[in-house]
Amino acid sequence: MSIDTTRNSGRPAASQDSGADMRIWTGIVLATGLLVLSFWNSLIQVVGSWDSPQYSHGYLIPLFAAVLLWLRREPFGEVTVQERWWGAGLLALGIAMRLAGAFIVAFTLDRVAFIPCLMGIFVLFGGLRTLRWAGLPIAFLIFMYPLPGFLVDRLLRPLQLVATQCSLFALQTLGVEAYREGNRIVLDKVQMGVVDACSGLRMLTIFLALAVAISMLMTTRPWWERLIVVVSAVPIALAVNVIRITVTGLLYSLHVKEKIAQMVFHDAAGWVMMPLALGLLYLEYQLLVRLFIDDTAQPEVPFGKAGGTPRDRR
Repeated sequence: MSIDTTRNSGRPAASQDSGADMRIWTGIVLATGLLVLSFWNSLIQVVGSWDSPQYSHGYLIPLFAAVLLWLRREPFGEVTVQERWWGAGLLALGIAMRLAGAFIVAFTLDRVAFIPCLMGIFVLFGGLRTLRWAGLPIAFLIFMYPLPGFLVDRLLRPLQLVATQCSLFALQTLGVEAYREGNRIVLDKVQMGVVDACSGLRMLTIFLALAVAISMLMTTRPWWERLIVVVSAVPIALAVNVIRITVTGLLYSLHVKEKIAQMVFHDAAGWVMMPLALGLLYLEYQLLVRLFIDDTAQPEVPFGKAGGTPRDRR
């Protein structure tokens, strides 16, 4: 009896050697540790920003990225010299970004330079194919950084104004006498200020990160459905914030005690908004699943019929 030595010849050698994979993972972990030490001063500042309610989700981002990286991992293959140069190039790009950030005093550029450096380490040890499964989890780390000031001014502030206008329209439609002064809604003698700290739009960064995480887990759905889930995070967060402001305005118009209305506006709504937003995202996903059927999925074959086996069942 002869042994077939060509059966697995088309596979990378590293896929047949778990010891080789373990050595590569060890190299990646050690290199990542050195990278963290070299970025320690900027990473400490990033961790400090997580004490803010707007970025309190930052503690979960590295943990989720690590879990997702481990779940998506694939066996390593042989790495060519050209691929190692690509890895060195990504490392050089990250270092150049950090030097440029220090030169022009751009803290955001200095901080996010960590991401291309980490991608460079994976390519250096595992080749370009590692970006197929490691690229998205590494890129997801972008959500652990605080938003730069220009994005806050050009994104959150306009959305804050839109939330005020939509809430005012909803209140007037429901018969409540109200008018707007900037980002304030005036009802009788009460003023509701849709300010940065309590506008509810701080939930946008957290909810957007959740939407991206959910889309990365929707591996059985087409890419465009996952993109819709991510893009819809902004209007859903805006709609939930409008609901919160409108409900608070209705409570004021019904002469509910101001203490109760303020509790709904600031405290209770914070516990309700995220579950409500996730519920709307789930309804959107269910709608997409029912409207657009994936033709690539294998049809169900009833067990017991001709040609049907347990393997044919979904």
